[in-house]
Amino acid sequence: MKIVRVNFGDRSYSISIGKGVLGRLGALARKCFPGGRALIVTDRNVLPLLGPGAMKSLERAGVEAGLLAVPAGERSKSLDQMARVFDKLAVMRIERGCGVVALGGGVVGDLAGFAAATNMRGLPYIQVPTSQLAQVDSSVGGKTGVDHKAGKNLIGAFYQPVAVLTELGALKTLPGRHLRAGMAEVVKHAAIADPRLFAFLEKNAAKILRLESRTMAHIVAVNCRIKARVVEADEREAGLRETLNFGHTLGHAVEALTGYSNRLYHGEAVAIGMAAAARLSMAAGYCGEKDAERLIALIERFGLPTSMRKVPERRALRRALEHDKKTRKGRPKFVLMHGIGKVSTGCEVPPGQWVPALAG
Repeated sequence: MKIVRVNFGDRSYSISIGKGVLGRLGALARKCFPGGRALIVTDRNVLPLLGPGAMKSLERAGVEAGLLAVPAGERSKSLDQMARVFDKLAVMRIERGCGVVALGGGVVGDLAGFAAATNMRGLPYIQVPTSQLAQVDSSVGGKTGVDHKAGKNLIGAFYQPVAVLTELGALKTLPGRHLRAGMAEVVKHAAIADPRLFAFLEKNAAKILRLESRTMAHIVAVNCRIKARVVEADEREAGLRETLNFGHTLGHAVEALTGYSNRLYHGEAVAIGMAAAARLSMAAGYCGEKDAERLIALIERFGLPTSMRKVPERRALRRALEHDKKTRKGRPKFVLMHGIGKVSTGCEVPPGQWVPALAG
């Protein structure tokens, strides 16, 4: 088992990474939830695979457990599903000292984390990420929230978990498309902060797609360390943490334009956004053609899209970008790359370049 520490003073916590760590959930919950009760929030895909094991672990430890499963997919990051979580917490008579367990991918982690942040003005919660994307990115750093019809992640809070249990065995349950979508965030971390990781991904893409155990443990741990160091330095996204938005400005717009449907997963949208950002970086003279081509080629190695099949109208794209959290005074801000491992934030890009960058 690998351990990555996230340092926030008295809010510090550990990320435990390995096969079989789900079995430690009960003992951890008994320690972190002195009130003796916990609600597991999961989705309907994860429920039959990992729900019974999580429940048994809690019950063996003497923690009274409830369970709520939301529909799988981005559309569950909604105020309607938040209300269901609040209703279940009320029925269970959850008090301060009780807690929430987020068992699932990024959608469940964001939803359950935000419920924990706001119910009783703050309940402790444990992240148990089951998707590749959640294990390397969304479960680390305390971003929680739901979407609004005006845009993605517009309602939320920065709220750190008390622990993260990363069950690598869960990756075996993922359809191939889910695994590939999660690799978008791995590529992103390498592109913004770690040329050595980038080269490792180029060399070991086949092993990663085969879920070779040692390779997966390595890349999950390295990515968690990258994310941890960034959020430790800038918890509330006032500076350095904005680098993590590489590929997200246009990526989130693409998600909005496709209606947050399963026709396009979040990681796939980020992949398109990163490829577009690489093209914009090259057009602006920030990076050379070789680095942009390396990034786009690596994205494609993992079977991810690098352009939109149906390019949006410029007016529709502008409307989607206006609601991005990074927009200032109506002007979208982009993260652009200077080369593999180095980016700049707060960059402006002429509107005429947005659509061509997405077209590829």
